[in-house]
Amino acid sequence: MAGPLQFEAPSALEYFAALVADDESLSLVEAAASIAQDEYPDLDMQAVLAEIDALAERLRRRIPADAVPVQRLRWLNRFFFQELGFAGNVNDYYDPSNSYLNRVLSTRRGIPITLAVVYIELATQIGLTARGVSFPGHFLIKLKMPQGEVVIDPFTGQSLSREELDELLLPYKRNRGLLGDFDAPLGLFLQAAPARDVVARMLRNLKEIHRSAEDWRRLLAVQQRLVVLLPQAWEERRDRGLTYAELGQDGAAARDLADYLDHAGDVQDRAAISARLAELRQRGTPRLH
Repeated sequence: MAGPLQFEAPSALEYFAALVADDESLSLVEAAASIAQDEYPDLDMQAVLAEIDALAERLRRRIPADAVPVQRLRWLNRFFFQELGFAGNVNDYYDPSNSYLNRVLSTRRGIPITLAVVYIELATQIGLTARGVSFPGHFLIKLKMPQGEVVIDPFTGQSLSREELDELLLPYKRNRGLLGDFDAPLGLFLQAAPARDVVARMLRNLKEIHRSAEDWRRLLAVQQRLVVLLPQAWEERRDRGLTYAELGQDGAAARDLADYLDHAGDVQDRAAISARLAELRQRGTPRLH
């Protein structure tokens, strides 16, 4: 008699791949929360999502059924920033845990993008239309109201005026020559970010932290996710290859760098990457005795 069927649980990367397989079904909050599984392998994902749902339910019970959107927004801001005390981690901004939703939920501290992910999920569950905005240098939230759009800084809870947004944008425009005859309208920088782009920005934040610390093992885990999330972003394949090389995994490194050169076109670093690839292949050639 055959024994019971046994199913092997998917790895953290396989679970992430399933979450981001297509844009239509991509859940921002679940994909964002799953990033923490690299640091916390035993993380109970359903418990994290249930915690957010419980916060939304607490808030929903307080809001009158006939409350108009602007009233719902006031309730949300009071609950999120004042009662729960969510705020930016000004004391340790570059702590990797600011990018892990489970830690953000427990400490009530994070960076703009992780605070925004939690805020957007709560807003959605109380009937508001909220989206993330990949504003240069600082992730923002915009909410669609009957009277127009409201833009909120999730780091401070401040509602930003057009003048304040222009001021925030000025250094970016100045550095890129987007002033005077080449000025770009503010609205161009306030487009809603697709969920895939938000997750990519979260991962790239961690990428920079781990690369600066030369923490190659953690960097590789992030690069694995970026390659899965953005399969046509060949620069991520290149960076994964360079990370493999730092870890002494020459074969995997060579495959990634070769893929990059085959697909990336006329890139500025072609000569440098070709030289690195040749070095890896030479290193992997067994010596004759």
